[in-house]
Amino acid sequence: MRGLTFDELFAMLLAVELSPDDLSRLREWIAGIVDPAECIALIEQAAAGRPCPHCRCARKHRCGHASGLQRFRCLGCGHSHNALTGTPLARLRKKELWLPYLQCVLESRTVRDAARVVGVHRTTSFRWRHRFVPGAMRDRPATLSAIVEADETYRLESQKGARNLTRPPRKRGGVAKRRGINREHDCLLVARDRSGRTLDFHTGRGQVTVGQLHECLKPVLPDDALLITDGAIVYQHFAEQAGITHEAVNVEAGVRARGAIHIRNVNSWHSRFKSWLVRFRGVASRYLIHYSGWQRVLDDRRLTKPAHLLCAAVQLG
Repeated sequence: MRGLTFDELFAMLLAVELSPDDLSRLREWIAGIVDPAECIALIEQAAAGRPCPHCRCARKHRCGHASGLQRFRCLGCGHSHNALTGTPLARLRKKELWLPYLQCVLESRTVRDAARVVGVHRTTSFRWRHRFVPGAMRDRPATLSAIVEADETYRLESQKGARNLTRPPRKRGGVAKRRGINREHDCLLVARDRSGRTLDFHTGRGQVTVGQLHECLKPVLPDDALLITDGAIVYQHFAEQAGITHEAVNVEAGVRARGAIHIRNVNSWHSRFKSWLVRFRGVASRYLIHYSGWQRVLDDRRLTKPAHLLCAAVQLG
């Protein structure tokens, strides 16, 4: 059977009276058409001048093309690579759909909704989510400054998607077996300074420890920083050992603030994160840091276009 030419298809389209819904769907489809060359150009531009991902040698020469990307041969180690080697986007296909999918990431669409909009299978949509988001979320500040608020939030551990559970399954809307914060909860530590720069850390299960605070906060806090936290004793021990000025707000006693001494900014971030997370109907513990990083990227409002997300994932590879 002979396929229709574009002129024949266009003539048929002109002969049909389109409803407002039909026009809306047609506009959405046309807007989603992306030239594959645009994505390739952005990738090559973002990776320009990058050394060899295998040995970090800067000396290389061109070595053909594959999958639309220029390949290079390293003169130091002899390995070949392209602009995506060593990044979370390596070996992903259908580059012509990457920018429309990244627009879905910016719109916080669910897996199935993004799959419908872009025109891929839901498993592809899920796989892309956990490649693109880790790539973009690495665009994070190296350090915080001045007044830094830190607090942790806890979520019930989830083995969603696991083939073999390490515990009996919970009923929907399940709760922990024991009261209080325990090993059934994932700890998400968030540090945020007054300029809005935010860092998030998944410290594991149970209450945060002094050792985890040293591992997460010590490298990102300057010596002259003022650390403000709640009244948890673990922060006091960490500040004393690290030699950092520390102020505590006794929230449990009803003290919300003492002038500029408060943790409202980080608590507000926690609230926005939890509200935003509801749309995904539960996330697995192993992906929790991806979602907190996703929310951090959206909250920072620095990467506001699909091209920004793509370049961030490639540049930081």
